[in-house]
Amino acid sequence: MRSVTYSMGVSLDGYIVGPDGGFDWTAPDEEVFRFWIDEIREVGVHLLGRRLYETMLYWETADQDPTLDDAMREWTALWNPLPKVVFSTTLSAVQGNARLASGGLAEEIERLRAEPGEGDIAIGGATLAAEAAALGLIDEYQTMVHPVLVGGGIPFFPRSENRVDLKLVETRTFSSRFVNLRYRVAR
Repeated sequence: MRSVTYSMGVSLDGYIVGPDGGFDWTAPDEEVFRFWIDEIREVGVHLLGRRLYETMLYWETADQDPTLDDAMREWTALWNPLPKVVFSTTLSAVQGNARLASGGLAEEIERLRAEPGEGDIAIGGATLAAEAAALGLIDEYQTMVHPVLVGGGIPFFPRSENRVDLKLVETRTFSSRFVNLRYRVAR
């Protein structure tokens, strides 16, 4: 059965976006970007909330930019054909290899888990991930910890009354002081 992984960059104090809505501090260096390229190869479908979807729209046409480096071209070649499911109550259409979710999050994940297919299910966007976490649908949490304190904003982990025990699967420290942490939900 396909696993569901919530993965995003996070400040050391736990936020994916700062108090001003900015996330310029999340720009990866070359080593971290290469890591994300390798990670996206393992994904079979990506679930996105509206805000993350709109942020990632850049990549739909990025390959037309003559200044794009080889790593960014490689990312684009992997990202664009990847099936995406967008959860939004305000969008009426999406672009590229994306579709609007036709059902609720639990139903979509259940259907995707039952489908034969390569790769796991990635989930991105704090609001969408919070809903998945509340429903007990996340199997793995992966954080790329950035060496910055932003002091507030949108938290990576939802505020919840529910305890979730985790098992450390992997850590990796990058030369740029980024640290990647992977935890599986202990069930």
